[in-house]
Amino acid sequence: MPHVVTQSCCSDGSCVYACPVNCIHPSPDEPGFATAEMLYIDPDACVDCGACVSACPVGAIAPDTKLEPKQLPFVELNAMYFPKREGKLPPTSKLAPVLEAPRVNSRPGGPLRVAIVGSGPAAMYAADELLTQQGVEVNVFEKLPTPYGLVRAGVAPDHQTTKHVTRLFDRTAASPGFTFYLNVAVGEHITHDELLAHHHAVLYAVGAPNDRRLDIEGVDLSGTSTATEVVAWFNGHPEYTDLPVDLSHERVVIVGNGNVALDVARILTAEPDALARTDISDHALTALRDSHVREVVIAARRGPAQSAFTLPELIGLTATHEVVLSAADHDLVQSDLATESDPLTRSKLEILAGLGAAEAPSTRPRIRFAYLMTPHRVIGSAGRVEGVEFTITGTTETRRLDTGLLLTSIGYRGKAIRDLPFDDAAGVVPNEGGRVDGTPGTYVAGWIKRGPTGFIGTNKSCASQTVHELVADYNAGALADPVAKTSALDRLVRTRQPDLVDSAGWAAIDSAELARGGGIRPRVKFTAVPEMLAVAATAPRPPLSRRLLSGLLR
Repeated sequence: MPHVVTQSCCSDGSCVYACPVNCIHPSPDEPGFATAEMLYIDPDACVDCGACVSACPVGAIAPDTKLEPKQLPFVELNAMYFPKREGKLPPTSKLAPVLEAPRVNSRPGGPLRVAIVGSGPAAMYAADELLTQQGVEVNVFEKLPTPYGLVRAGVAPDHQTTKHVTRLFDRTAASPGFTFYLNVAVGEHITHDELLAHHHAVLYAVGAPNDRRLDIEGVDLSGTSTATEVVAWFNGHPEYTDLPVDLSHERVVIVGNGNVALDVARILTAEPDALARTDISDHALTALRDSHVREVVIAARRGPAQSAFTLPELIGLTATHEVVLSAADHDLVQSDLATESDPLTRSKLEILAGLGAAEAPSTRPRIRFAYLMTPHRVIGSAGRVEGVEFTITGTTETRRLDTGLLLTSIGYRGKAIRDLPFDDAAGVVPNEGGRVDGTPGTYVAGWIKRGPTGFIGTNKSCASQTVHELVADYNAGALADPVAKTSALDRLVRTRQPDLVDSAGWAAIDSAELARGGGIRPRVKFTAVPEMLAVAATAPRPPLSRRLLSGLLR
């Protein structure tokens, strides 16, 4: 009864380290780990101990005898990753090598203090790595009143198990030495230099917040947006609550065919009653109940073999939704199948080959993949989009798709951070293993460090590398001691931002959202900052005497 990875997992590697026979690959120390679509369990080497099940933070692993019908394709997918052995026994070994947390050498002046800017996966994994050691204090700064970044606002509402990784982050946030400074914008309420004055080091884990934009005629018409913004709208991100998402037309067009494009297409064509059991925002659910959308077209410049979505996401999509191809695109798939040798790409093509025909009538909203479609211009009148004109890639032939909503999903790029160097071409902060070039005491982790690659858990090994460099610098005496006590930092921030939300305030928001779910939905989010602040203000405060004592000790 081998175990099986059954979805596009978070890839944080916890299962790898838990496995006693090293049968889960690629592991974080292997070259393909950072770009792997998921992790895979060797069915011949698995000893069915179940250690990986409890280690997985998103519930992605199950025995092959307990799979749902839609999960069965993952049995072959896991096995496909491993070479055929022709009767030979699979190799087994001890636990995969775990990169030990860096040992912090204590100093007489007090603990190692680190400020982390951002509260998404890279930030929380970095905090966890630091707090495995004694004598470390971590202060996490986040511009929103709620933490966890894209796990809260960027994971599709129907992928609730993926959001379970926040349970790990909750445990980190409850660690001694951890402090939240939420609703605090670095660069507005406190500067980089001020953070350095109160910490040994500042680590930026701010992601790649900017969408890459199409540069074509008409792209600024009303009715155009990005898939990332729509996901934030689904998830109740306060900055996107009022995003104009027009679902009055029968067709939505998405340019780009990565996983985010699939997320948006899946939600736009899902049954609203099914979504009502998720944490989707109420305003999005209301709009979807009134939607006139019958087809979402996912248009890609290149051919089927170059599809950007991952195989696990394709399997999941086709198991729950009606997905179709035109006759011309079916021909493209067959042509690619005739020459493709990569087994994972062939698996994608075989699934695409089995899709229904776009020419056939449909009784429910559907998703259509369209290939060799290069966007040429957006067509509209009275300031609103009415359609998109494409050229057939490599030709001068044009094709028009009528639509009332055009979304782009063509990648992300980092945003320059005040007082830090920035590589505009790569969209990252220049760094060496996370150590920012020419800026002592400053570090980066996550997408702002390496670019927008990998998955949630990929940030764990990325953050670990940065933390090792940071601690090495601290132990070598390269990081200057802070000039003020931690209590001085708290007073400074609260003076600049009276609406600061601390750990108690976040706990109050979290508890209230869970209660609003009523046991039917995972949570009902607050989508306006004033609402969040009002709830945070109800959090119980420690007695004044304890606060005064804490300030004296720090």
